[in-house]
Amino acid sequence: MNKVPKLIFLFNLFLLIAPYGKAQQSPADLVNPFIDTHNSRWFYFNSACRPFGLVNLSPDTDTDATWSSGYLYDSDSIRCFSHVHAWQLAGIAVMPTTGEFKGHLGMDEYRSAFSHETEIAKPGYHKVVLDDYEITAELTSSTRVGFHRYTFPEKKKNSIIFDTGAKLAHGPTVFSKVWKVSDTEIAGVQVLSRTGRRPKDTPVYFVAKLSHPFQSIKGWVNKELLEITPDTIQGENAGAALFFDSNKAEEILMKVGISYVSTEQARKNLETEINHWNFNKVVDESVDTWNDWLGRIKISGGTEKQQIKFYTDLWRALLGRRIISDVDGKYMDMTGDKPQIRTVRLNENGQPLFPHYNFDAWWGSHWSLNILWSMAYPEVMDGFCNTMVDMYQNGGLIPRGPSGGNYTFVMIGDPSVPFFATAYNKGIKNYDVEKAYEGLRKNAFVGGSRDHAGYEHNNPAFGGGMQYYVIQGWIPEGIKAKGGHKDGASMTLEYAYEDWCLGQMALALGKTSDYNLFNERSLNYRNLWNPVTKMIHPREMDGSWMNDFQPVVEGFNARGFCESNSAIYTHFVPQDMGGLIDLFGGKQVYTDFLNKSFEEGEKLDFVGMNKNHASNWIDYGNQPGTGMAHLFNYSGAPWLTQKWVRKVKEAYGDITPYDGYKGDEDQGQMGALGVLMAIGLFEVDGGAAIKPYYEITSPLFDEVTIQLNNDYYPGNKFVIKTTGNKPENIYIQSAKLNGKAMENCWFYHSEFAGGGELDIDLGLEPNKEWGTKEVPPSMKH
Repeated sequence: MNKVPKLIFLFNLFLLIAPYGKAQQSPADLVNPFIDTHNSRWFYFNSACRPFGLVNLSPDTDTDATWSSGYLYDSDSIRCFSHVHAWQLAGIAVMPTTGEFKGHLGMDEYRSAFSHETEIAKPGYHKVVLDDYEITAELTSSTRVGFHRYTFPEKKKNSIIFDTGAKLAHGPTVFSKVWKVSDTEIAGVQVLSRTGRRPKDTPVYFVAKLSHPFQSIKGWVNKELLEITPDTIQGENAGAALFFDSNKAEEILMKVGISYVSTEQARKNLETEINHWNFNKVVDESVDTWNDWLGRIKISGGTEKQQIKFYTDLWRALLGRRIISDVDGKYMDMTGDKPQIRTVRLNENGQPLFPHYNFDAWWGSHWSLNILWSMAYPEVMDGFCNTMVDMYQNGGLIPRGPSGGNYTFVMIGDPSVPFFATAYNKGIKNYDVEKAYEGLRKNAFVGGSRDHAGYEHNNPAFGGGMQYYVIQGWIPEGIKAKGGHKDGASMTLEYAYEDWCLGQMALALGKTSDYNLFNERSLNYRNLWNPVTKMIHPREMDGSWMNDFQPVVEGFNARGFCESNSAIYTHFVPQDMGGLIDLFGGKQVYTDFLNKSFEEGEKLDFVGMNKNHASNWIDYGNQPGTGMAHLFNYSGAPWLTQKWVRKVKEAYGDITPYDGYKGDEDQGQMGALGVLMAIGLFEVDGGAAIKPYYEITSPLFDEVTIQLNNDYYPGNKFVIKTTGNKPENIYIQSAKLNGKAMENCWFYHSEFAGGGELDIDLGLEPNKEWGTKEVPPSMKH
């Protein structure tokens, strides 16, 4: 490995930002795609990409696994530029080369060295020099089209490889086909093998157009170079290359349209989104698009490091999940026995109302994306709700994480419930609400998606334990079924929270009997409260408490807990913090216990050692514990929320390639959490209450302005201003909402949606009296 020292990276970063004053920098200027890329994940690194882009074009240094793959900062060579970096999806690897052709021999042979010193990456653009070939490669994109600009050297035999048969990330390619359309166009398909998570082979179609005609095209199967006759190559390990002969330096542009439906649709995407050859125009449009999206939240003040981390976090929150529908709304439905081409709802002009999306589970998004999107991007929540309703109508279940139109049953439970409840109760409801509720209610009983343990694709499925939950109100350890994450304590707690969310939606819809049913079930967390250990304690099949119980253990997960432990999941009662605090013995007892947990967790930077999520009392590197710092608001100690939120933000504030997220950023969830902590607004219940509210803590910035979408909210903007904002002044002394003094540390969403101003006075010492008149709403307090 040719590891670039941190000092060189920081020097390059200084050169990038030094010419600009803070006022001159746009949000996109402040995004740093390289943060924490030393230990990447296939879908983590993105550069030449639009918000939620179907195309995610970027260099790949490592291609052999889902984890530690894609772009890794310390890798010394680029293997290809591929167009799809998504949850369980990859595809269409290309590589420009010069000299002796090695494309048929595989990426190990044709990869190229590169240097960060000649590299630029920012939202919508990536530039890198392939040192072995003396090629300058530049990348940009629209939503569904990758745009390449290659500058080749003089007196070289130039080629562009389409390694369609290569293994990329999640698994092998089972078949690919490439054919010549003309001297400036080729088309093809790459069929991705099914995985343990995505259960069906999934095709990715493409059309590539070039600005210069190629002189010849060759293909290969199983590393044997072949003449393409008649203009087609296909097979299990197949690929093709285009050859250009030139004695002078040459610039070649290439546009690659992608679709999951057909090559015809890929061509339609290409011709609709980029119908010209002006590369710089597309770069400018991409940067403008990002500035528009990122500019929904404007900040001033704070350090430049904090601003960089903030806009990088926000960028990631708008990036990780992917559009999979075409420009005309067509998408591939893989939920049934056979693939079906379908179309999203269209407006009166025949244009798609919302895209169809691909996404990892909503597991944990109630403390991140659900809150952020519903505040600043409600139309995005509407779009994802439409996708889930469509999948229910197509396949009979609301998904918890689809991939390429497939159900994946990723993680546990039905985290789509809090997503819908938050959307509906904040007025985001441009979808078939009754159909959505019907699907969510189905999932809450035996035979719904909750019954599928992690990646349990067989039907019927029982690994989710709903038969135990419905009958006895808790799920035991030792369920014999296929699938993973059969962790009874975690499932019980998450189902109870999801029941409460469903009950809140039922109440809003006037379904009183359902509200009573699910509200009662939401108290099932109490069935795993052990009054002896005074923690959430797993139970065996016979109802006995699990032996050898420890709150913290070495390893990835403790028995009974999904990627976590009892020290963290004991606090997972977002719907009834008042009731949980009573079980502990009152507010002071709970405050002392939680504060001690943070003191212990701080020793390891609030993360499990080496991603062993069960090995710490606090873990902000994974979803189950990401709301814990805000729980002091419920025990009457909001000053401790202010203290620990700031300390967590500091621990996760690095902007180098070697830190910043401490693990798995997970398709925007940790980025969204970082945004919320930085602006000082949060919702422990995920915003799912029939009357949503926000808890406040101390922001990092002098001013935060959130632009409101008037299609959903009546106000124009919500502004948060601070006085006395210094690095050491982390405690709220007083606050006013629209000029009125606040005695509580929370306020209702209706006040946010109407627009207004929250003024916060910060100081060095905690004001232990402020914000304690009434703790945030809870089922019981």
